[in-house]
Amino acid sequence: MSSRGQATALARATRKPSSDVLASFFQGLADPIRVEILAFLLDGPKTAGAIVEHIGRAQATVSSHLTCLRFCGYVEARRDGRNVWYEILDRRVRGLMDTGERYLRENAERIMACQVIAAERARP
Repeated sequence: MSSRGQATALARATRKPSSDVLASFFQGLADPIRVEILAFLLDGPKTAGAIVEHIGRAQATVSSHLTCLRFCGYVEARRDGRNVWYEILDRRVRGLMDTGERYLRENAERIMACQVIAAERARP
Protein backbone atom coordinates (compact mmCIF):
# COMPACT_ATOMS: atom_id res chain seq x y z
CA MET A 1 0.00 0.00 0.00
CA SER A 2 1.32 3.45 -0.88
CA SER A 3 1.99 6.01 1.84
CA ARG A 4 -1.03 7.97 0.59
CA GLY A 5 -3.20 4.84 0.85
CA GLN A 6 -1.84 4.16 4.34
CA ALA A 7 -2.61 7.72 5.39
CA THR A 8 -6.17 7.44 4.07
CA ALA A 9 -6.70 4.12 5.87
CA LEU A 10 -5.30 5.57 9.10
CA ALA A 11 -7.55 8.64 8.81
CA ARG A 12 -10.59 6.40 8.36
CA ALA A 13 -9.59 4.20 11.30
CA THR A 14 -9.03 7.11 13.69
CA ARG A 15 -11.97 9.27 12.65
CA LYS A 16 -14.69 9.34 15.28
CA PRO A 17 -18.05 8.36 13.79
CA SER A 18 -20.88 10.83 14.09
CA SER A 19 -23.52 10.16 16.72
CA ASP A 20 -26.00 9.41 13.89
CA VAL A 21 -23.72 6.74 12.44
CA LEU A 22 -23.04 5.25 15.87
CA ALA A 23 -26.77 5.22 16.63
CA SER A 24 -27.36 3.43 13.30
CA PHE A 25 -24.80 0.83 14.33
CA PHE A 26 -26.74 0.13 17.52
CA GLN A 27 -30.05 0.26 15.63
CA GLY A 28 -28.82 -2.72 13.66
CA LEU A 29 -28.73 -4.57 16.98
CA ALA A 30 -31.96 -3.07 18.33
CA ASP A 31 -34.43 -5.63 17.05
CA PRO A 32 -35.16 -8.73 19.17
CA ILE A 33 -35.23 -10.99 16.11
CA ARG A 34 -31.81 -9.80 14.94
CA VAL A 35 -30.41 -10.28 18.44
CA GLU A 36 -31.90 -13.77 18.59
CA ILE A 37 -30.32 -14.60 15.23
CA LEU A 38 -26.93 -13.38 16.41
CA ALA A 39 -27.25 -15.33 19.66
CA PHE A 40 -28.07 -18.47 17.65
CA LEU A 41 -24.98 -17.91 15.48
CA LEU A 42 -22.63 -17.50 18.44
CA ASP A 43 -21.79 -21.20 18.48
CA GLY A 44 -21.08 -21.40 14.76
CA PRO A 45 -22.45 -21.11 11.23
CA LYS A 46 -26.06 -22.10 10.57
CA THR A 47 -28.09 -22.59 7.42
CA ALA A 48 -30.87 -20.17 6.61
CA GLY A 49 -33.36 -23.00 7.13
CA ALA A 50 -32.00 -23.77 10.60
CA ILE A 51 -32.24 -20.10 11.53
CA VAL A 52 -35.85 -19.89 10.32
CA GLU A 53 -36.72 -23.03 12.27
CA HIS A 54 -35.01 -21.76 15.42
CA ILE A 55 -36.56 -18.29 15.27
CA GLY A 56 -40.04 -19.65 14.52
CA ARG A 57 -41.03 -16.79 12.25
CA ALA A 58 -41.92 -16.65 8.59
CA GLN A 59 -39.05 -17.23 6.20
CA ALA A 60 -39.56 -13.77 4.66
CA THR A 61 -39.30 -12.10 8.07
CA VAL A 62 -36.11 -13.93 8.98
CA SER A 63 -34.68 -13.29 5.52
CA SER A 64 -35.28 -9.57 5.92
CA HIS A 65 -33.44 -9.54 9.24
CA LEU A 66 -30.58 -11.63 7.83
CA THR A 67 -30.29 -9.17 4.95
CA CYS A 68 -29.99 -6.31 7.42
CA LEU A 69 -27.38 -8.16 9.50
CA ARG A 70 -25.42 -9.04 6.37
CA PHE A 71 -25.64 -5.58 4.83
CA CYS A 72 -24.47 -3.97 8.10
CA GLY A 73 -21.53 -6.35 8.32
CA TYR A 74 -22.57 -8.31 11.42
CA VAL A 75 -22.83 -11.62 9.54
CA GLU A 76 -21.70 -13.07 6.25
CA ALA A 77 -23.47 -15.50 3.98
CA ARG A 78 -21.97 -18.17 1.79
CA ARG A 79 -23.71 -20.49 -0.59
CA ASP A 80 -22.94 -24.19 -0.43
CA GLY A 81 -25.01 -25.98 -3.02
CA ARG A 82 -28.66 -25.38 -2.18
CA ASN A 83 -27.92 -24.02 1.30
CA VAL A 84 -26.92 -20.56 2.39
CA TRP A 85 -24.82 -20.56 5.54
CA TYR A 86 -24.67 -17.56 7.85
CA GLU A 87 -22.01 -16.83 10.41
CA ILE A 88 -20.85 -13.93 12.52
CA LEU A 89 -18.36 -11.99 10.45
CA ASP A 90 -16.32 -10.24 13.13
CA ARG A 91 -15.31 -11.51 16.57
CA ARG A 92 -16.12 -8.08 17.99
CA VAL A 93 -19.82 -8.83 17.37
CA ARG A 94 -19.39 -11.82 19.69
CA GLY A 95 -17.80 -9.45 22.20
CA LEU A 96 -20.71 -7.03 21.93
CA MET A 97 -23.20 -9.82 22.59
CA ASP A 98 -21.17 -11.01 25.57
CA THR A 99 -20.79 -7.48 26.93
CA GLY A 100 -24.53 -6.87 26.58
CA GLU A 101 -25.37 -10.07 28.44
CA ARG A 102 -22.91 -9.26 31.24
CA TYR A 103 -24.23 -5.70 31.51
CA LEU A 104 -27.83 -6.90 31.70
CA ARG A 105 -27.08 -9.28 34.56
CA GLU A 106 -26.86 -6.14 36.70
CA ASN A 107 -29.05 -3.69 34.79
CA ALA A 108 -31.89 -5.56 33.06
CA GLU A 109 -34.58 -4.18 35.39
CA ARG A 110 -33.41 -0.62 34.77
CA ILE A 111 -33.37 -1.09 31.00
CA MET A 112 -36.83 -2.67 30.98
CA ALA A 113 -38.19 0.13 33.22
CA CYS A 114 -36.93 2.93 30.97
CA GLN A 115 -39.96 4.88 29.80
CA VAL A 116 -38.14 6.39 26.82
CA ILE A 117 -37.25 2.96 25.43
CA ALA A 118 -40.79 1.73 26.12
CA ALA A 119 -42.25 4.67 24.19
CA GLU A 120 -39.89 4.11 21.27
CA ARG A 121 -40.82 0.42 21.11
CA ALA A 122 -44.54 1.28 21.18
CA ARG A 123 -44.23 3.47 18.07
CA PRO A 124 -45.41 1.77 14.85
